[in-house]
Amino acid sequence: MERPGKRLTLALTGASGSAFGVAVLRRLSASDAVSAIALLASPTGKRCLLDETGMTVKDLCGLPKVAFRDERDLGADISSGSHRQDGMVVVPCSAGTLGRIAAGTSEGLVSRAADVCLKERRPLVLCLRETPLNRIHLENMLRVHDAGATVMPLLPGFYSRPSTLEDLFDGFATRVLDQLGLAEQDPRRWKG
Repeated sequence: MERPGKRLTLALTGASGSAFGVAVLRRLSASDAVSAIALLASPTGKRCLLDETGMTVKDLCGLPKVAFRDERDLGADISSGSHRQDGMVVVPCSAGTLGRIAAGTSEGLVSRAADVCLKERRPLVLCLRETPLNRIHLENMLRVHDAGATVMPLLPGFYSRPSTLEDLFDGFATRVLDQLGLAEQDPRRWKG
């Protein structure tokens, strides 16, 4: 029997900011509203994860509800609109991944799963990590926005006066979960 709860996909791509992706994945894994998480990582995403956090995909698959999908497997469940999937987040999202999603190329599972979310009108959150931005990046952000994605650059909030990097990562994760319809209690929320 299928567990109730959202079935989500999280992709780590080749941009700096892997710790943000890890924070989002941990929060999704701990959420009672989530039943399954498909984890994707591009080859460069795996390298950034190891370089920046010392973690591997195998480490992340030790979290509850997390199952890895190979980026080369275009026959994976999440590559089909008929598979029950409730949304996807790409964090960090490289400019290259953004471009492939904007162009609808679907040559790998990250861009295909994102394309499925767009065509099925499911939430797609792209946490872009690139600076400075050129015109191509800006146009690609507009293209995915107009197609239904949420573009959410990796810009953490400072109003909660974070005392550690983990506070920054986790505060950003709260905002991502909001975009996926998982509004959770967080003492860092702005109170006015």
